[in-house]
Amino acid sequence: MSETLNQFCQRSLDTVQLEGLKRQLRLIESPQSSVVQIDGREYQNFSSNDYLGLANHPGIKEKVLQTMEAFGTGAGASPLISGFQTPQNELQMALADLKGAESALVFHSGYCTAVGTIPALFEPTDILIIDKLCHASLIDGARRSGAKLRVFRHNDTVDLEKKLKWAASQSTTPGTKDGNHIGIIAESVYSMDGDHAPLKQIAALKHAYGAWLMIDEAHSTGLFGKHGAGLIQEQGLSGQVDIQMGTLGKALGCSGGFIAGSKLLVDFLINKARSFIYSTAPSPMVSAAALASLHITTSEEGEHLRKTLFDRIQTFHEAVGEPWRNPIGGTASGLHQTAGLTSPILPWWVGDAEKAVRLSQALMDRGLFVPAIRYPTVPPNTSRLRITLSASHSSAAIENLVKQLVHCHEQLNPCS
Repeated sequence: MSETLNQFCQRSLDTVQLEGLKRQLRLIESPQSSVVQIDGREYQNFSSNDYLGLANHPGIKEKVLQTMEAFGTGAGASPLISGFQTPQNELQMALADLKGAESALVFHSGYCTAVGTIPALFEPTDILIIDKLCHASLIDGARRSGAKLRVFRHNDTVDLEKKLKWAASQSTTPGTKDGNHIGIIAESVYSMDGDHAPLKQIAALKHAYGAWLMIDEAHSTGLFGKHGAGLIQEQGLSGQVDIQMGTLGKALGCSGGFIAGSKLLVDFLINKARSFIYSTAPSPMVSAAALASLHITTSEEGEHLRKTLFDRIQTFHEAVGEPWRNPIGGTASGLHQTAGLTSPILPWWVGDAEKAVRLSQALMDRGLFVPAIRYPTVPPNTSRLRITLSASHSSAAIENLVKQLVHCHEQLNPCS
């Protein structure tokens, strides 16, 4: 007799438990903020991607209430039926303007954006070359496309060019309607290490080999460039990246994802991206919240929040002693320095998954919420605490975090 569904689930969960990789939902009983409530207790929150502290901004909440009165709570249908409403349209125009693009298209999430866009654009005859540390959504989108997939070493443009030379050799007419298309997929700021991609070199290779370039700015939008437009804009590459992807759920403090690019690209995705076509349109309240957030991030208040955030990042680095600084490429315990003072994502390497969980729990006991990140989110034996900072954190809270982190690490000695 074959096993039942529940037996299968239990067996699989038992394996995950033995590997020290079982995860569970943790209920947050308060608004997203630098301080959250869990099981009736308040914790300093160093786990959120709410980098500018906008997720509970009073002005954004007021705009949501106004929109609810005007448009209700739900879109009621997919965008191509009757769900495309004024708030979403205004949001898309604002995103296109921010990104220096002709047009933009909003999806329900960053994941929906990737798994809808990539399979729509690339087919089994095409070749996709993707950075090794790209987010799971980009990997899944690439796999669903059926295109020949090649992975280049993280941020290694020499290896990328090697892969591009191979890809160009696979067709006598690459980039034409009779040949295969070559795509490059990377992120501008990587989610687990916080390091930046060599965008200028990647863009140069894209031109040299006639490839299409897709860059995910999930952890860059709102933080870098003019008005928080992102690293692409900051480095003067807005016209050189064919497909700009981003999310609304990190620095913008809302939810959703988007693509910015040419009008033809957006029209194509409206007709071909299945996660867009076959989903109910985003709630008008969510679109209005994201638009209100954009108004803040592009204002003087946004500039102030970005400055505050980078001041807090500097505070963290100054508080971490030299023995705990792990140089780029190193694997020792401590702060894995991949982006210097330019990222709110601060990976504190532990290595062993079970020991990372123990360190996280020790901090939890001291009122500090810093979850452990383990495989499959990161490669095996690279478990870490992923510390993220926000403009809403105080300098005192950050200094206390470092003090307690070093103390707990020394007490538990997780890498012995």
